[in-house]
This record gives sequence, C-alpha cells and structure tokens, in this order.
Amino acid sequence: MKDTYESPLSSRYADQKMKYLFSPDMKFRTWRKLWIALAESEKELGLPITQEQIDEMKAHQDDINYEVAQRREKEVRHDVMSHVYAFGEQCPKARPIIHLGATSCYVGDNTDIIVMTEALKLVQNKLVGVIRVLSRFAEEYKDLPTLAFTHFQPAQPTTVGKRATLWMQELLMDLEDVEYLLSKAKLLGSKGTTGTQASFLELFDGDHEKVKQLDHKIAEKMGYTCCFPVSGQTYSRKLDSQILNVLSGIAQSAAKFSNDIRLLQHLKEVEEPFEKNQIGSSAMAYKRNPMRSERIASLARYVMVDALNPAITSATQWFERTLDDSANKRISVPEAFLAVDAILNLYLNVADGLVVYPKVIHQRLMKELPFMATENIMMDAVKRGADRQELHERIRVHSMAASKVVKEQGGENDLLDRIAADPIFGVTLEELHHIIDPKKYVGRAPQQTEEFLQETVAKVLEKYNAVEVETAEINV
Repeated sequence: MKDTYESPLSSRYADQKMKYLFSPDMKFRTWRKLWIALAESEKELGLPITQEQIDEMKAHQDDINYEVAQRREKEVRHDVMSHVYAFGEQCPKARPIIHLGATSCYVGDNTDIIVMTEALKLVQNKLVGVIRVLSRFAEEYKDLPTLAFTHFQPAQPTTVGKRATLWMQELLMDLEDVEYLLSKAKLLGSKGTTGTQASFLELFDGDHEKVKQLDHKIAEKMGYTCCFPVSGQTYSRKLDSQILNVLSGIAQSAAKFSNDIRLLQHLKEVEEPFEKNQIGSSAMAYKRNPMRSERIASLARYVMVDALNPAITSATQWFERTLDDSANKRISVPEAFLAVDAILNLYLNVADGLVVYPKVIHQRLMKELPFMATENIMMDAVKRGADRQELHERIRVHSMAASKVVKEQGGENDLLDRIAADPIFGVTLEELHHIIDPKKYVGRAPQQTEEFLQETVAKVLEKYNAVEVETAEINV
C-alpha cells in the first residue's frame, strides 16, 4: 500500500528471518504452544485434563483462525481473550481448560522472552559472520604498514591488519555479552496476577510443590531450563533494558567501524564496495560516497538512543505492574532488533568487499615517516660519535624548514634531503631511505595481529564452525 506508513526497518533494512520473529504469526503460534505446554503440565500434575483435549489443541496449533480472533477482539477489546476464544472455537473439547489459571502475561511475557531469545541467536550468528570476514581481512593485510592516527593527526605507523583487529575485538566483546544473555535465558513461567501463583495454588488444592513443578515443566516443554524465581505480574522489565544495552553495544562497535571506513575512504586508502552501475551522486558523477557505512552510522545512532526506552520503562514500573510499558515495548524492542539486524547485514557486506589501495597508503605514510624516523637517524649519528644535543637542534631546524615547505608552499617533504646534506649526520640519502623502511616502525603490529587471530579469534570461530551466515542483499 502506497498510502500508509510502513517502517523502513521492515520494508528496506532487516532480513525476513528477523522480521518473522516479531510478526503476529510468530506471536500467536507461540501463544498456542504455551497454552498446550500449560495444559500438558497441569495434566501431568493431576488436574482433570484429558489427552483428547491436548491432542485437539495440538491439531490446531498452527492453523490460527485469525478472522474469528479479530471479530472477537472488536467486541471484548482484549487480545488474549480473543485468541482464547478463537482457539476454543477450533477445540470445543479443550475449550474449558485453555488458559486455565493463567493471566494474559502468561502468554504475552513468555512469548516476548522467547522471541527476544531467538532474535539474539540470529544476532549471535551474524556477529560471528562479521568476525569471520574481518579475520580474513586482518590476516591478508597484517604486514601492510599504514599511517596511524591519534586525534586524526599522524602518529606512529601501524598495519592495515592490526587496525582491523581493533574492530574485531569490540565485536568479540559484543559476542560475549550476547552469549551471556543467552546463557541465563529464563521464562516468566506461570506466576499469576501479582506473581504469587495464588490461582494455581487454588487449582492444586494448596499443594505448593505442584505449583513449583508447574513452572519447571512449562519451561522444559518450551526448551528452557528454568523460570524467573520471583516476579510481579510481569517478568522484570530490567531484562529488556539489559538486552537493548547489548544491542546498543553492537551498534557502537559498528558505528566506530563505519566512521573509520568513511575517513579512510576520504583518504582514498580503503573503500567500501561500489557496484559497477552504482551512482554515487545525482550531481557529481565521479563521486563514490560511502553510503553503506553512512547507513551503519545512521542506524547505530537510532539503536543507541532507542536503548533508553526500556531503561526508563524499567525504572518507572510501579509495584507488581503498570501498563505504561506495553505500547513503548512493542515498538522499542522489535525496532532495536530489526535495526541491529540491518546494521550487521551492512557490516558484513562492507567488510567482505573492502577495497585496499596499498600505493596510496604507502605514499601517505612516506610523507610523514621522515619526521617519525628522526629519533632513529639521530641515534645512528650518535653511535658514530656525534653530539646528541647538537643533533637534536639540527633535527629541529631541518624539521621546521621541511614542514614549512609542505604546509606553506605545498611542496614535498624534503627532510631527508636536508639531513643528507648536513655533514654533522654523516649519512647518505640512500642510507636514509634504508633507515626509514616502513616495516621498521610498525612495532609488533604484525605479530600482535597474528597472535590475536590465532590465540583469540580462532578459538571463537572454531566454536561456531557450523554457523553459516547468508550473504544479505543490501538495499542502498
């Protein structure tokens, strides 16, 4: 429909798998699974529920009669009870025991947790995919010297591969956070109206042990090991805040990468992929704008700000529950996941297609390296008997003069020529060029990169060896 607003997160950016997790179909199918798990658990614990009733529910688990539910909701203005009614229409024998003892949050909150857990698994796999691609890039360029920057001012050289390890390390931190969230995933369970399980205690004639077992059985049937030990009517909204904080962390890592690529593309050293027929600008046909990296930055900004939503919601819940979380939650949580899904798709696409220009990198490095090599040049002259203080003064004078040529006259850096012409240094231009071999100034960058890839990254990738990440189509 062209006359109705549609979120670009859904229409342009996120993958179908992530979009499905937050779809009505996923939600309502999960509701029915939870109702079946509840009925099965109650039957196993002695309530008068028959296998015939459960089989009837299972037979209609996936063929949801949406039209019936929609008509009923217009009448009763309650989504859960509308779907209880619709399920009961399909399962007349099971109708009396569907949703027995439960509140709306039994299906609503447990489903939200299940959806977020499955969404985190998708995020986890995509993080692995990006790390895998970056590891190959770092290995390929671990020895290529490049000018490093602090404050975006020239600093001691590093290598292109070493710079990529900085991007990877942040993603590994994010992956650890995702793994931690998944390791402690637990359901709300069946806690009742205010979390006291009073309705279930009544159903089981005061048998506290059976009520406790009910939570465990439901969790097990839904693929979880446990439930939150205590709750109000809802699971603590702090969980949403924790999850979106981790998504925000991923967005931060991706934004840092995208900013580096945008700056490198300006320097013409490294570029993001650019298709043969892609148009960079409607006015300037020669331009190759870093559109993918800019989109990463743009979406990342949205996620970082969006993470404030569940933080404020968590902080302002009253006693056992309020409903001011609902409208906010159904927007902020899905959109954070959809945006991160899009970010990781873009990150993977850019990282997998980075174009490196070694000659430009070398040219820029050599314009700055003579200044950085002066300490080595001076030490070599001292070894030959020159006075360090006098050498330092001569280096200062020559450096200022060479800098003036570069900045004021737009000329080339002639510092090496000046030093070679000064007899106090006792060195030829050819010898100076040998002294300023870029590989002598990158420190342990190649070794650090290799060690990081072998000792850290390889172990992580081995753990996820079976994970296959599909190449996402990017809508620029």
